[in-house]
Amino acid sequence: MNQPDPLSILRSMNAMPSSRREFLQRSGVGFGSIAMAGLLAEEPSRVLADSASAGQNSLNPMSPKQPHFAPKAKAVIHLFMNGGPSQVDTFDPKPALDKYHGQALPTNLRTERETGAAYRSPFKFKRYGESGIEVSELFSHVGEMIDDVCVVRSMHANVPNHEPSLMLMNCGDATLVRPAVGSWATYGLGSINQNLPGFIAMCPSGYPIKGSENWQSGFLPGAYQGTYVNTKNQDIEKLIANIRNASGISQSDQRRQLDLLQAINRRHEDARQQDAELESRLQSFELAYRMQMDASEAFDISQEPKSIQEMYGDTVQAKQILIARRLVERGVRYIQLWHGAGQPWDSHDKIEENHRKLAGECSQAIGALLKDLKQRGLLDSTLVVWGGEFGRTPTVELPKPGANAGTTSGRDHNHYGFSMWLAGGGVKGGYVHGATDEFGFQAVENKVHVHDLHATMLHLLGFDHTKLTYRYAGRDFRLTDVHGNVVHDIVA
Repeated sequence: MNQPDPLSILRSMNAMPSSRREFLQRSGVGFGSIAMAGLLAEEPSRVLADSASAGQNSLNPMSPKQPHFAPKAKAVIHLFMNGGPSQVDTFDPKPALDKYHGQALPTNLRTERETGAAYRSPFKFKRYGESGIEVSELFSHVGEMIDDVCVVRSMHANVPNHEPSLMLMNCGDATLVRPAVGSWATYGLGSINQNLPGFIAMCPSGYPIKGSENWQSGFLPGAYQGTYVNTKNQDIEKLIANIRNASGISQSDQRRQLDLLQAINRRHEDARQQDAELESRLQSFELAYRMQMDASEAFDISQEPKSIQEMYGDTVQAKQILIARRLVERGVRYIQLWHGAGQPWDSHDKIEENHRKLAGECSQAIGALLKDLKQRGLLDSTLVVWGGEFGRTPTVELPKPGANAGTTSGRDHNHYGFSMWLAGGGVKGGYVHGATDEFGFQAVENKVHVHDLHATMLHLLGFDHTKLTYRYAGRDFRLTDVHGNVVHDIVA
């Protein structure tokens, strides 16, 4: 027996108004239809072409778009060390801490918790590459690629608290609901691959602090929100929920079902003046269907040669970082990799033990990512960013109930000065920008605020950050609000 066409079902649903209000609505729209008929009679080809063009733009918010000027980077991989890694133990060596170890420092900077004397780094630093930049033993694999890396040692944020600092780093505002950096990137650029999300956030074992707010689309259309993937599981059906259709129906029947659902939903949406939340839901249905084709292959690292898998390593971090390279190859615009649920790098206590363990889980894979991107010719067009929401104090945190385990072997939060690094995507390699004071407490030279970092990232993606705006609640908003300056010194 022939099955009815979805559109014929929709027409039958539209045949009679379901209420008096709908009858009146249709009557009013009828006059518009008469006017439209007149326009079509005058110049049908032009009107239809314009209508089709407008429809294409409105129905596919992720279609590729041109930035303001030629971009240096086409994609971003953000390696997020949530919790706040210590700058003086990773990329900002401070010999003065050896000299003053156990002594009070001449500073009046206020910390979130009570801290004591100077605390030397338990890790050794070594010079790498032709540039001779010093890198901690924790990230020796990054050190091997340091001539392709720009280390920014003068980062600073607003407050020493996780939640507002996470929001500032990810969304450009510490308190208000704002779109994430990845949402702004996909809003401006769209996506090259329509069968995969343009913005993907991967975090093993659960959510970081503030959860999905870190990759929210805010007031931008929901199509630009990040897609969360729990990378703890490598089985594709556990890695991406509902990636396979469990009902057993054929692909063509599933397509017909979705067409009918979309037609009904469009009718529902049209009666509500193109509601943004409904439009986002419709787009998500379509993306979920298309992902059944491409996501299984993109996330399957078993297809990689054994030599590549061994180069990255066998940790959860290694696997998700390798997935990130595969996603970049397939046209995903913005990929954020979190270290794990909660705030793993938040070493208030036992910093040597904790930082060594965490770096051991990711350092090899990060170095491999830079090498792999470079050998494939992708590093020039991929911006790699590493860092946390802030840094840590060069002074030791004093034991306090609820703060640490009672030993003087950790560091408190520090927003006054910390390190991040960038590589590829038009960044000047083998270069150190800015500096903290002799103890690594506060940025003092060529200071870079988080807003400046965002402005620079958008610049590398081809945007004037002051002009990438979205009108909401009566004014034009942007990622950097009314702040931010491009750090031209780090651009190649």
